[in-house]
Amino acid sequence: MELNRSLIALDLLRLGAVFLRPDEPFTWASGILSPIYCDNRLTLSDVGVREDVENGLATLIRNHFPTTQILMGTSTAGIAHAAITATKLNLPMGYVRATQKDHGRHNQIEGRLLPGQKVVVVEDLISTGGSCLEVVKVLREAGAEVLGVVSIFTYNMQKGVDAFRKEGVVSYSLCDLETLLEAAVNNGYIKAEDKQRVIRFRNNPSDEGWMNKE
Repeated sequence: MELNRSLIALDLLRLGAVFLRPDEPFTWASGILSPIYCDNRLTLSDVGVREDVENGLATLIRNHFPTTQILMGTSTAGIAHAAITATKLNLPMGYVRATQKDHGRHNQIEGRLLPGQKVVVVEDLISTGGSCLEVVKVLREAGAEVLGVVSIFTYNMQKGVDAFRKEGVVSYSLCDLETLLEAAVNNGYIKAEDKQRVIRFRNNPSDEGWMNKE
């Protein structure tokens, strides 16, 4: 099955799951001003978009990781997507906590994971990749063979690309920033001249020069 990235891009734009506002930037928790804001949790609340997303994630896994034995979601945003996609693929699933529980069995991995199992990690958003790669590390330390990562959206930040390459992790996303911006321009969400402003931000988020119109 072919993946329709433009369809996913329009789904995310229509929902506001990925929201572009170059003239009224958002403030990230770090204090960085950003022309883009992502909340892919919204995809769970729209039946049609949710179906597109989960079918897309299933397609990525079938096409790129056909020997997958179990899916593992990232906590918390990837958990629901891992569960729904696992159901579509008739696979077991679990998830990885950000930290170990401080009670009971002190689990960090929830669900049954056997040593040597072939795992695909399900993530909602990839920026620098740090939190996702931490999940990969936990799974590898538990003896899993991590085949790769699938996600809904990626900024394609160079820092993230380099981090995944360094750790030897393959990653595929339903939609990336370039595809989303093309759809946004073609459908009137932003002006054509704003596309490069968002790209400049992505390439150097700490440089507020992207806010200057050329």
